[in-house]
Amino acid sequence: MDFIRTTELESNYHHLDKMSVLEILQSINKEDQTVPGAVEKAIPQMEDLVQAITDKMLMGGRLFYIGAGTSGRLGIVDASECPPSYGIPYGMVIGIIAGGEKAITNAVEFAEDDKEQGWKDLQAFNVSDKDVVIGIAASGTTPYVIGALEECAKNGIVTGSISCNLNSPVSRVADFPVEIVVGPEFVTGSTRMKSGTAQKLALNMISTSVMIQLGRVEDNKMVNMQLTNDKLIDRGVKMLMEKSNIENYQLAKELLMKHGSVKKTIDNLKT
Repeated sequence: MDFIRTTELESNYHHLDKMSVLEILQSINKEDQTVPGAVEKAIPQMEDLVQAITDKMLMGGRLFYIGAGTSGRLGIVDASECPPSYGIPYGMVIGIIAGGEKAITNAVEFAEDDKEQGWKDLQAFNVSDKDVVIGIAASGTTPYVIGALEECAKNGIVTGSISCNLNSPVSRVADFPVEIVVGPEFVTGSTRMKSGTAQKLALNMISTSVMIQLGRVEDNKMVNMQLTNDKLIDRGVKMLMEKSNIENYQLAKELLMKHGSVKKTIDNLKT
């Protein structure tokens, strides 16, 4: 099957500079509404990837995201939110971006074109066949990402990919490719728009599903979340009161702060 590039095609809209603000906003919103449907079609692919990640992480492995530009930033955001949300150790989910930390806020010229650097960046974390590496690339053509996944394959490391083109180069080198075809962007080639939204949705779905499978959620509650601010402490206290026979807010808060999480507090109460 030939590689079908859709994300960089000419926009379905013309003369954007002649549109009113209302027309611009309505048109972007209209395009954005097509993204969830495209994500839905990729759910079977995501299911296979989630199962592969869960199997590895249950055996002590880690999850890596690697990407460039917007794709890399989205991976870093998802990775950084897993420890506080689910109480997992930092370093269990890791985001890597072409160009390093500077690239999180500033574009680093030609960083995405270095086919060898992605693997070097993974090696800095001692990546091994216990881990899973997901390459994120809207176009599916990013050399930095493709090179990293190719080296992973040589070293027996399970890989996945998230892209927005059919049968792209990154899909060909991934064990578990996820292809979310969103079509042309509102602004031609601006893949931070629909493609970025699709990638964010997919990352939310993948990491959340994995965390649930790892037992980091009970019922519909983040019982292992870190108590890093007053809002989360208050949420934890109410969660604890709901799940136990404690009716006194201050007592529940004291127990929660003593044990560090809702789950640990409940486990202690049981014993």
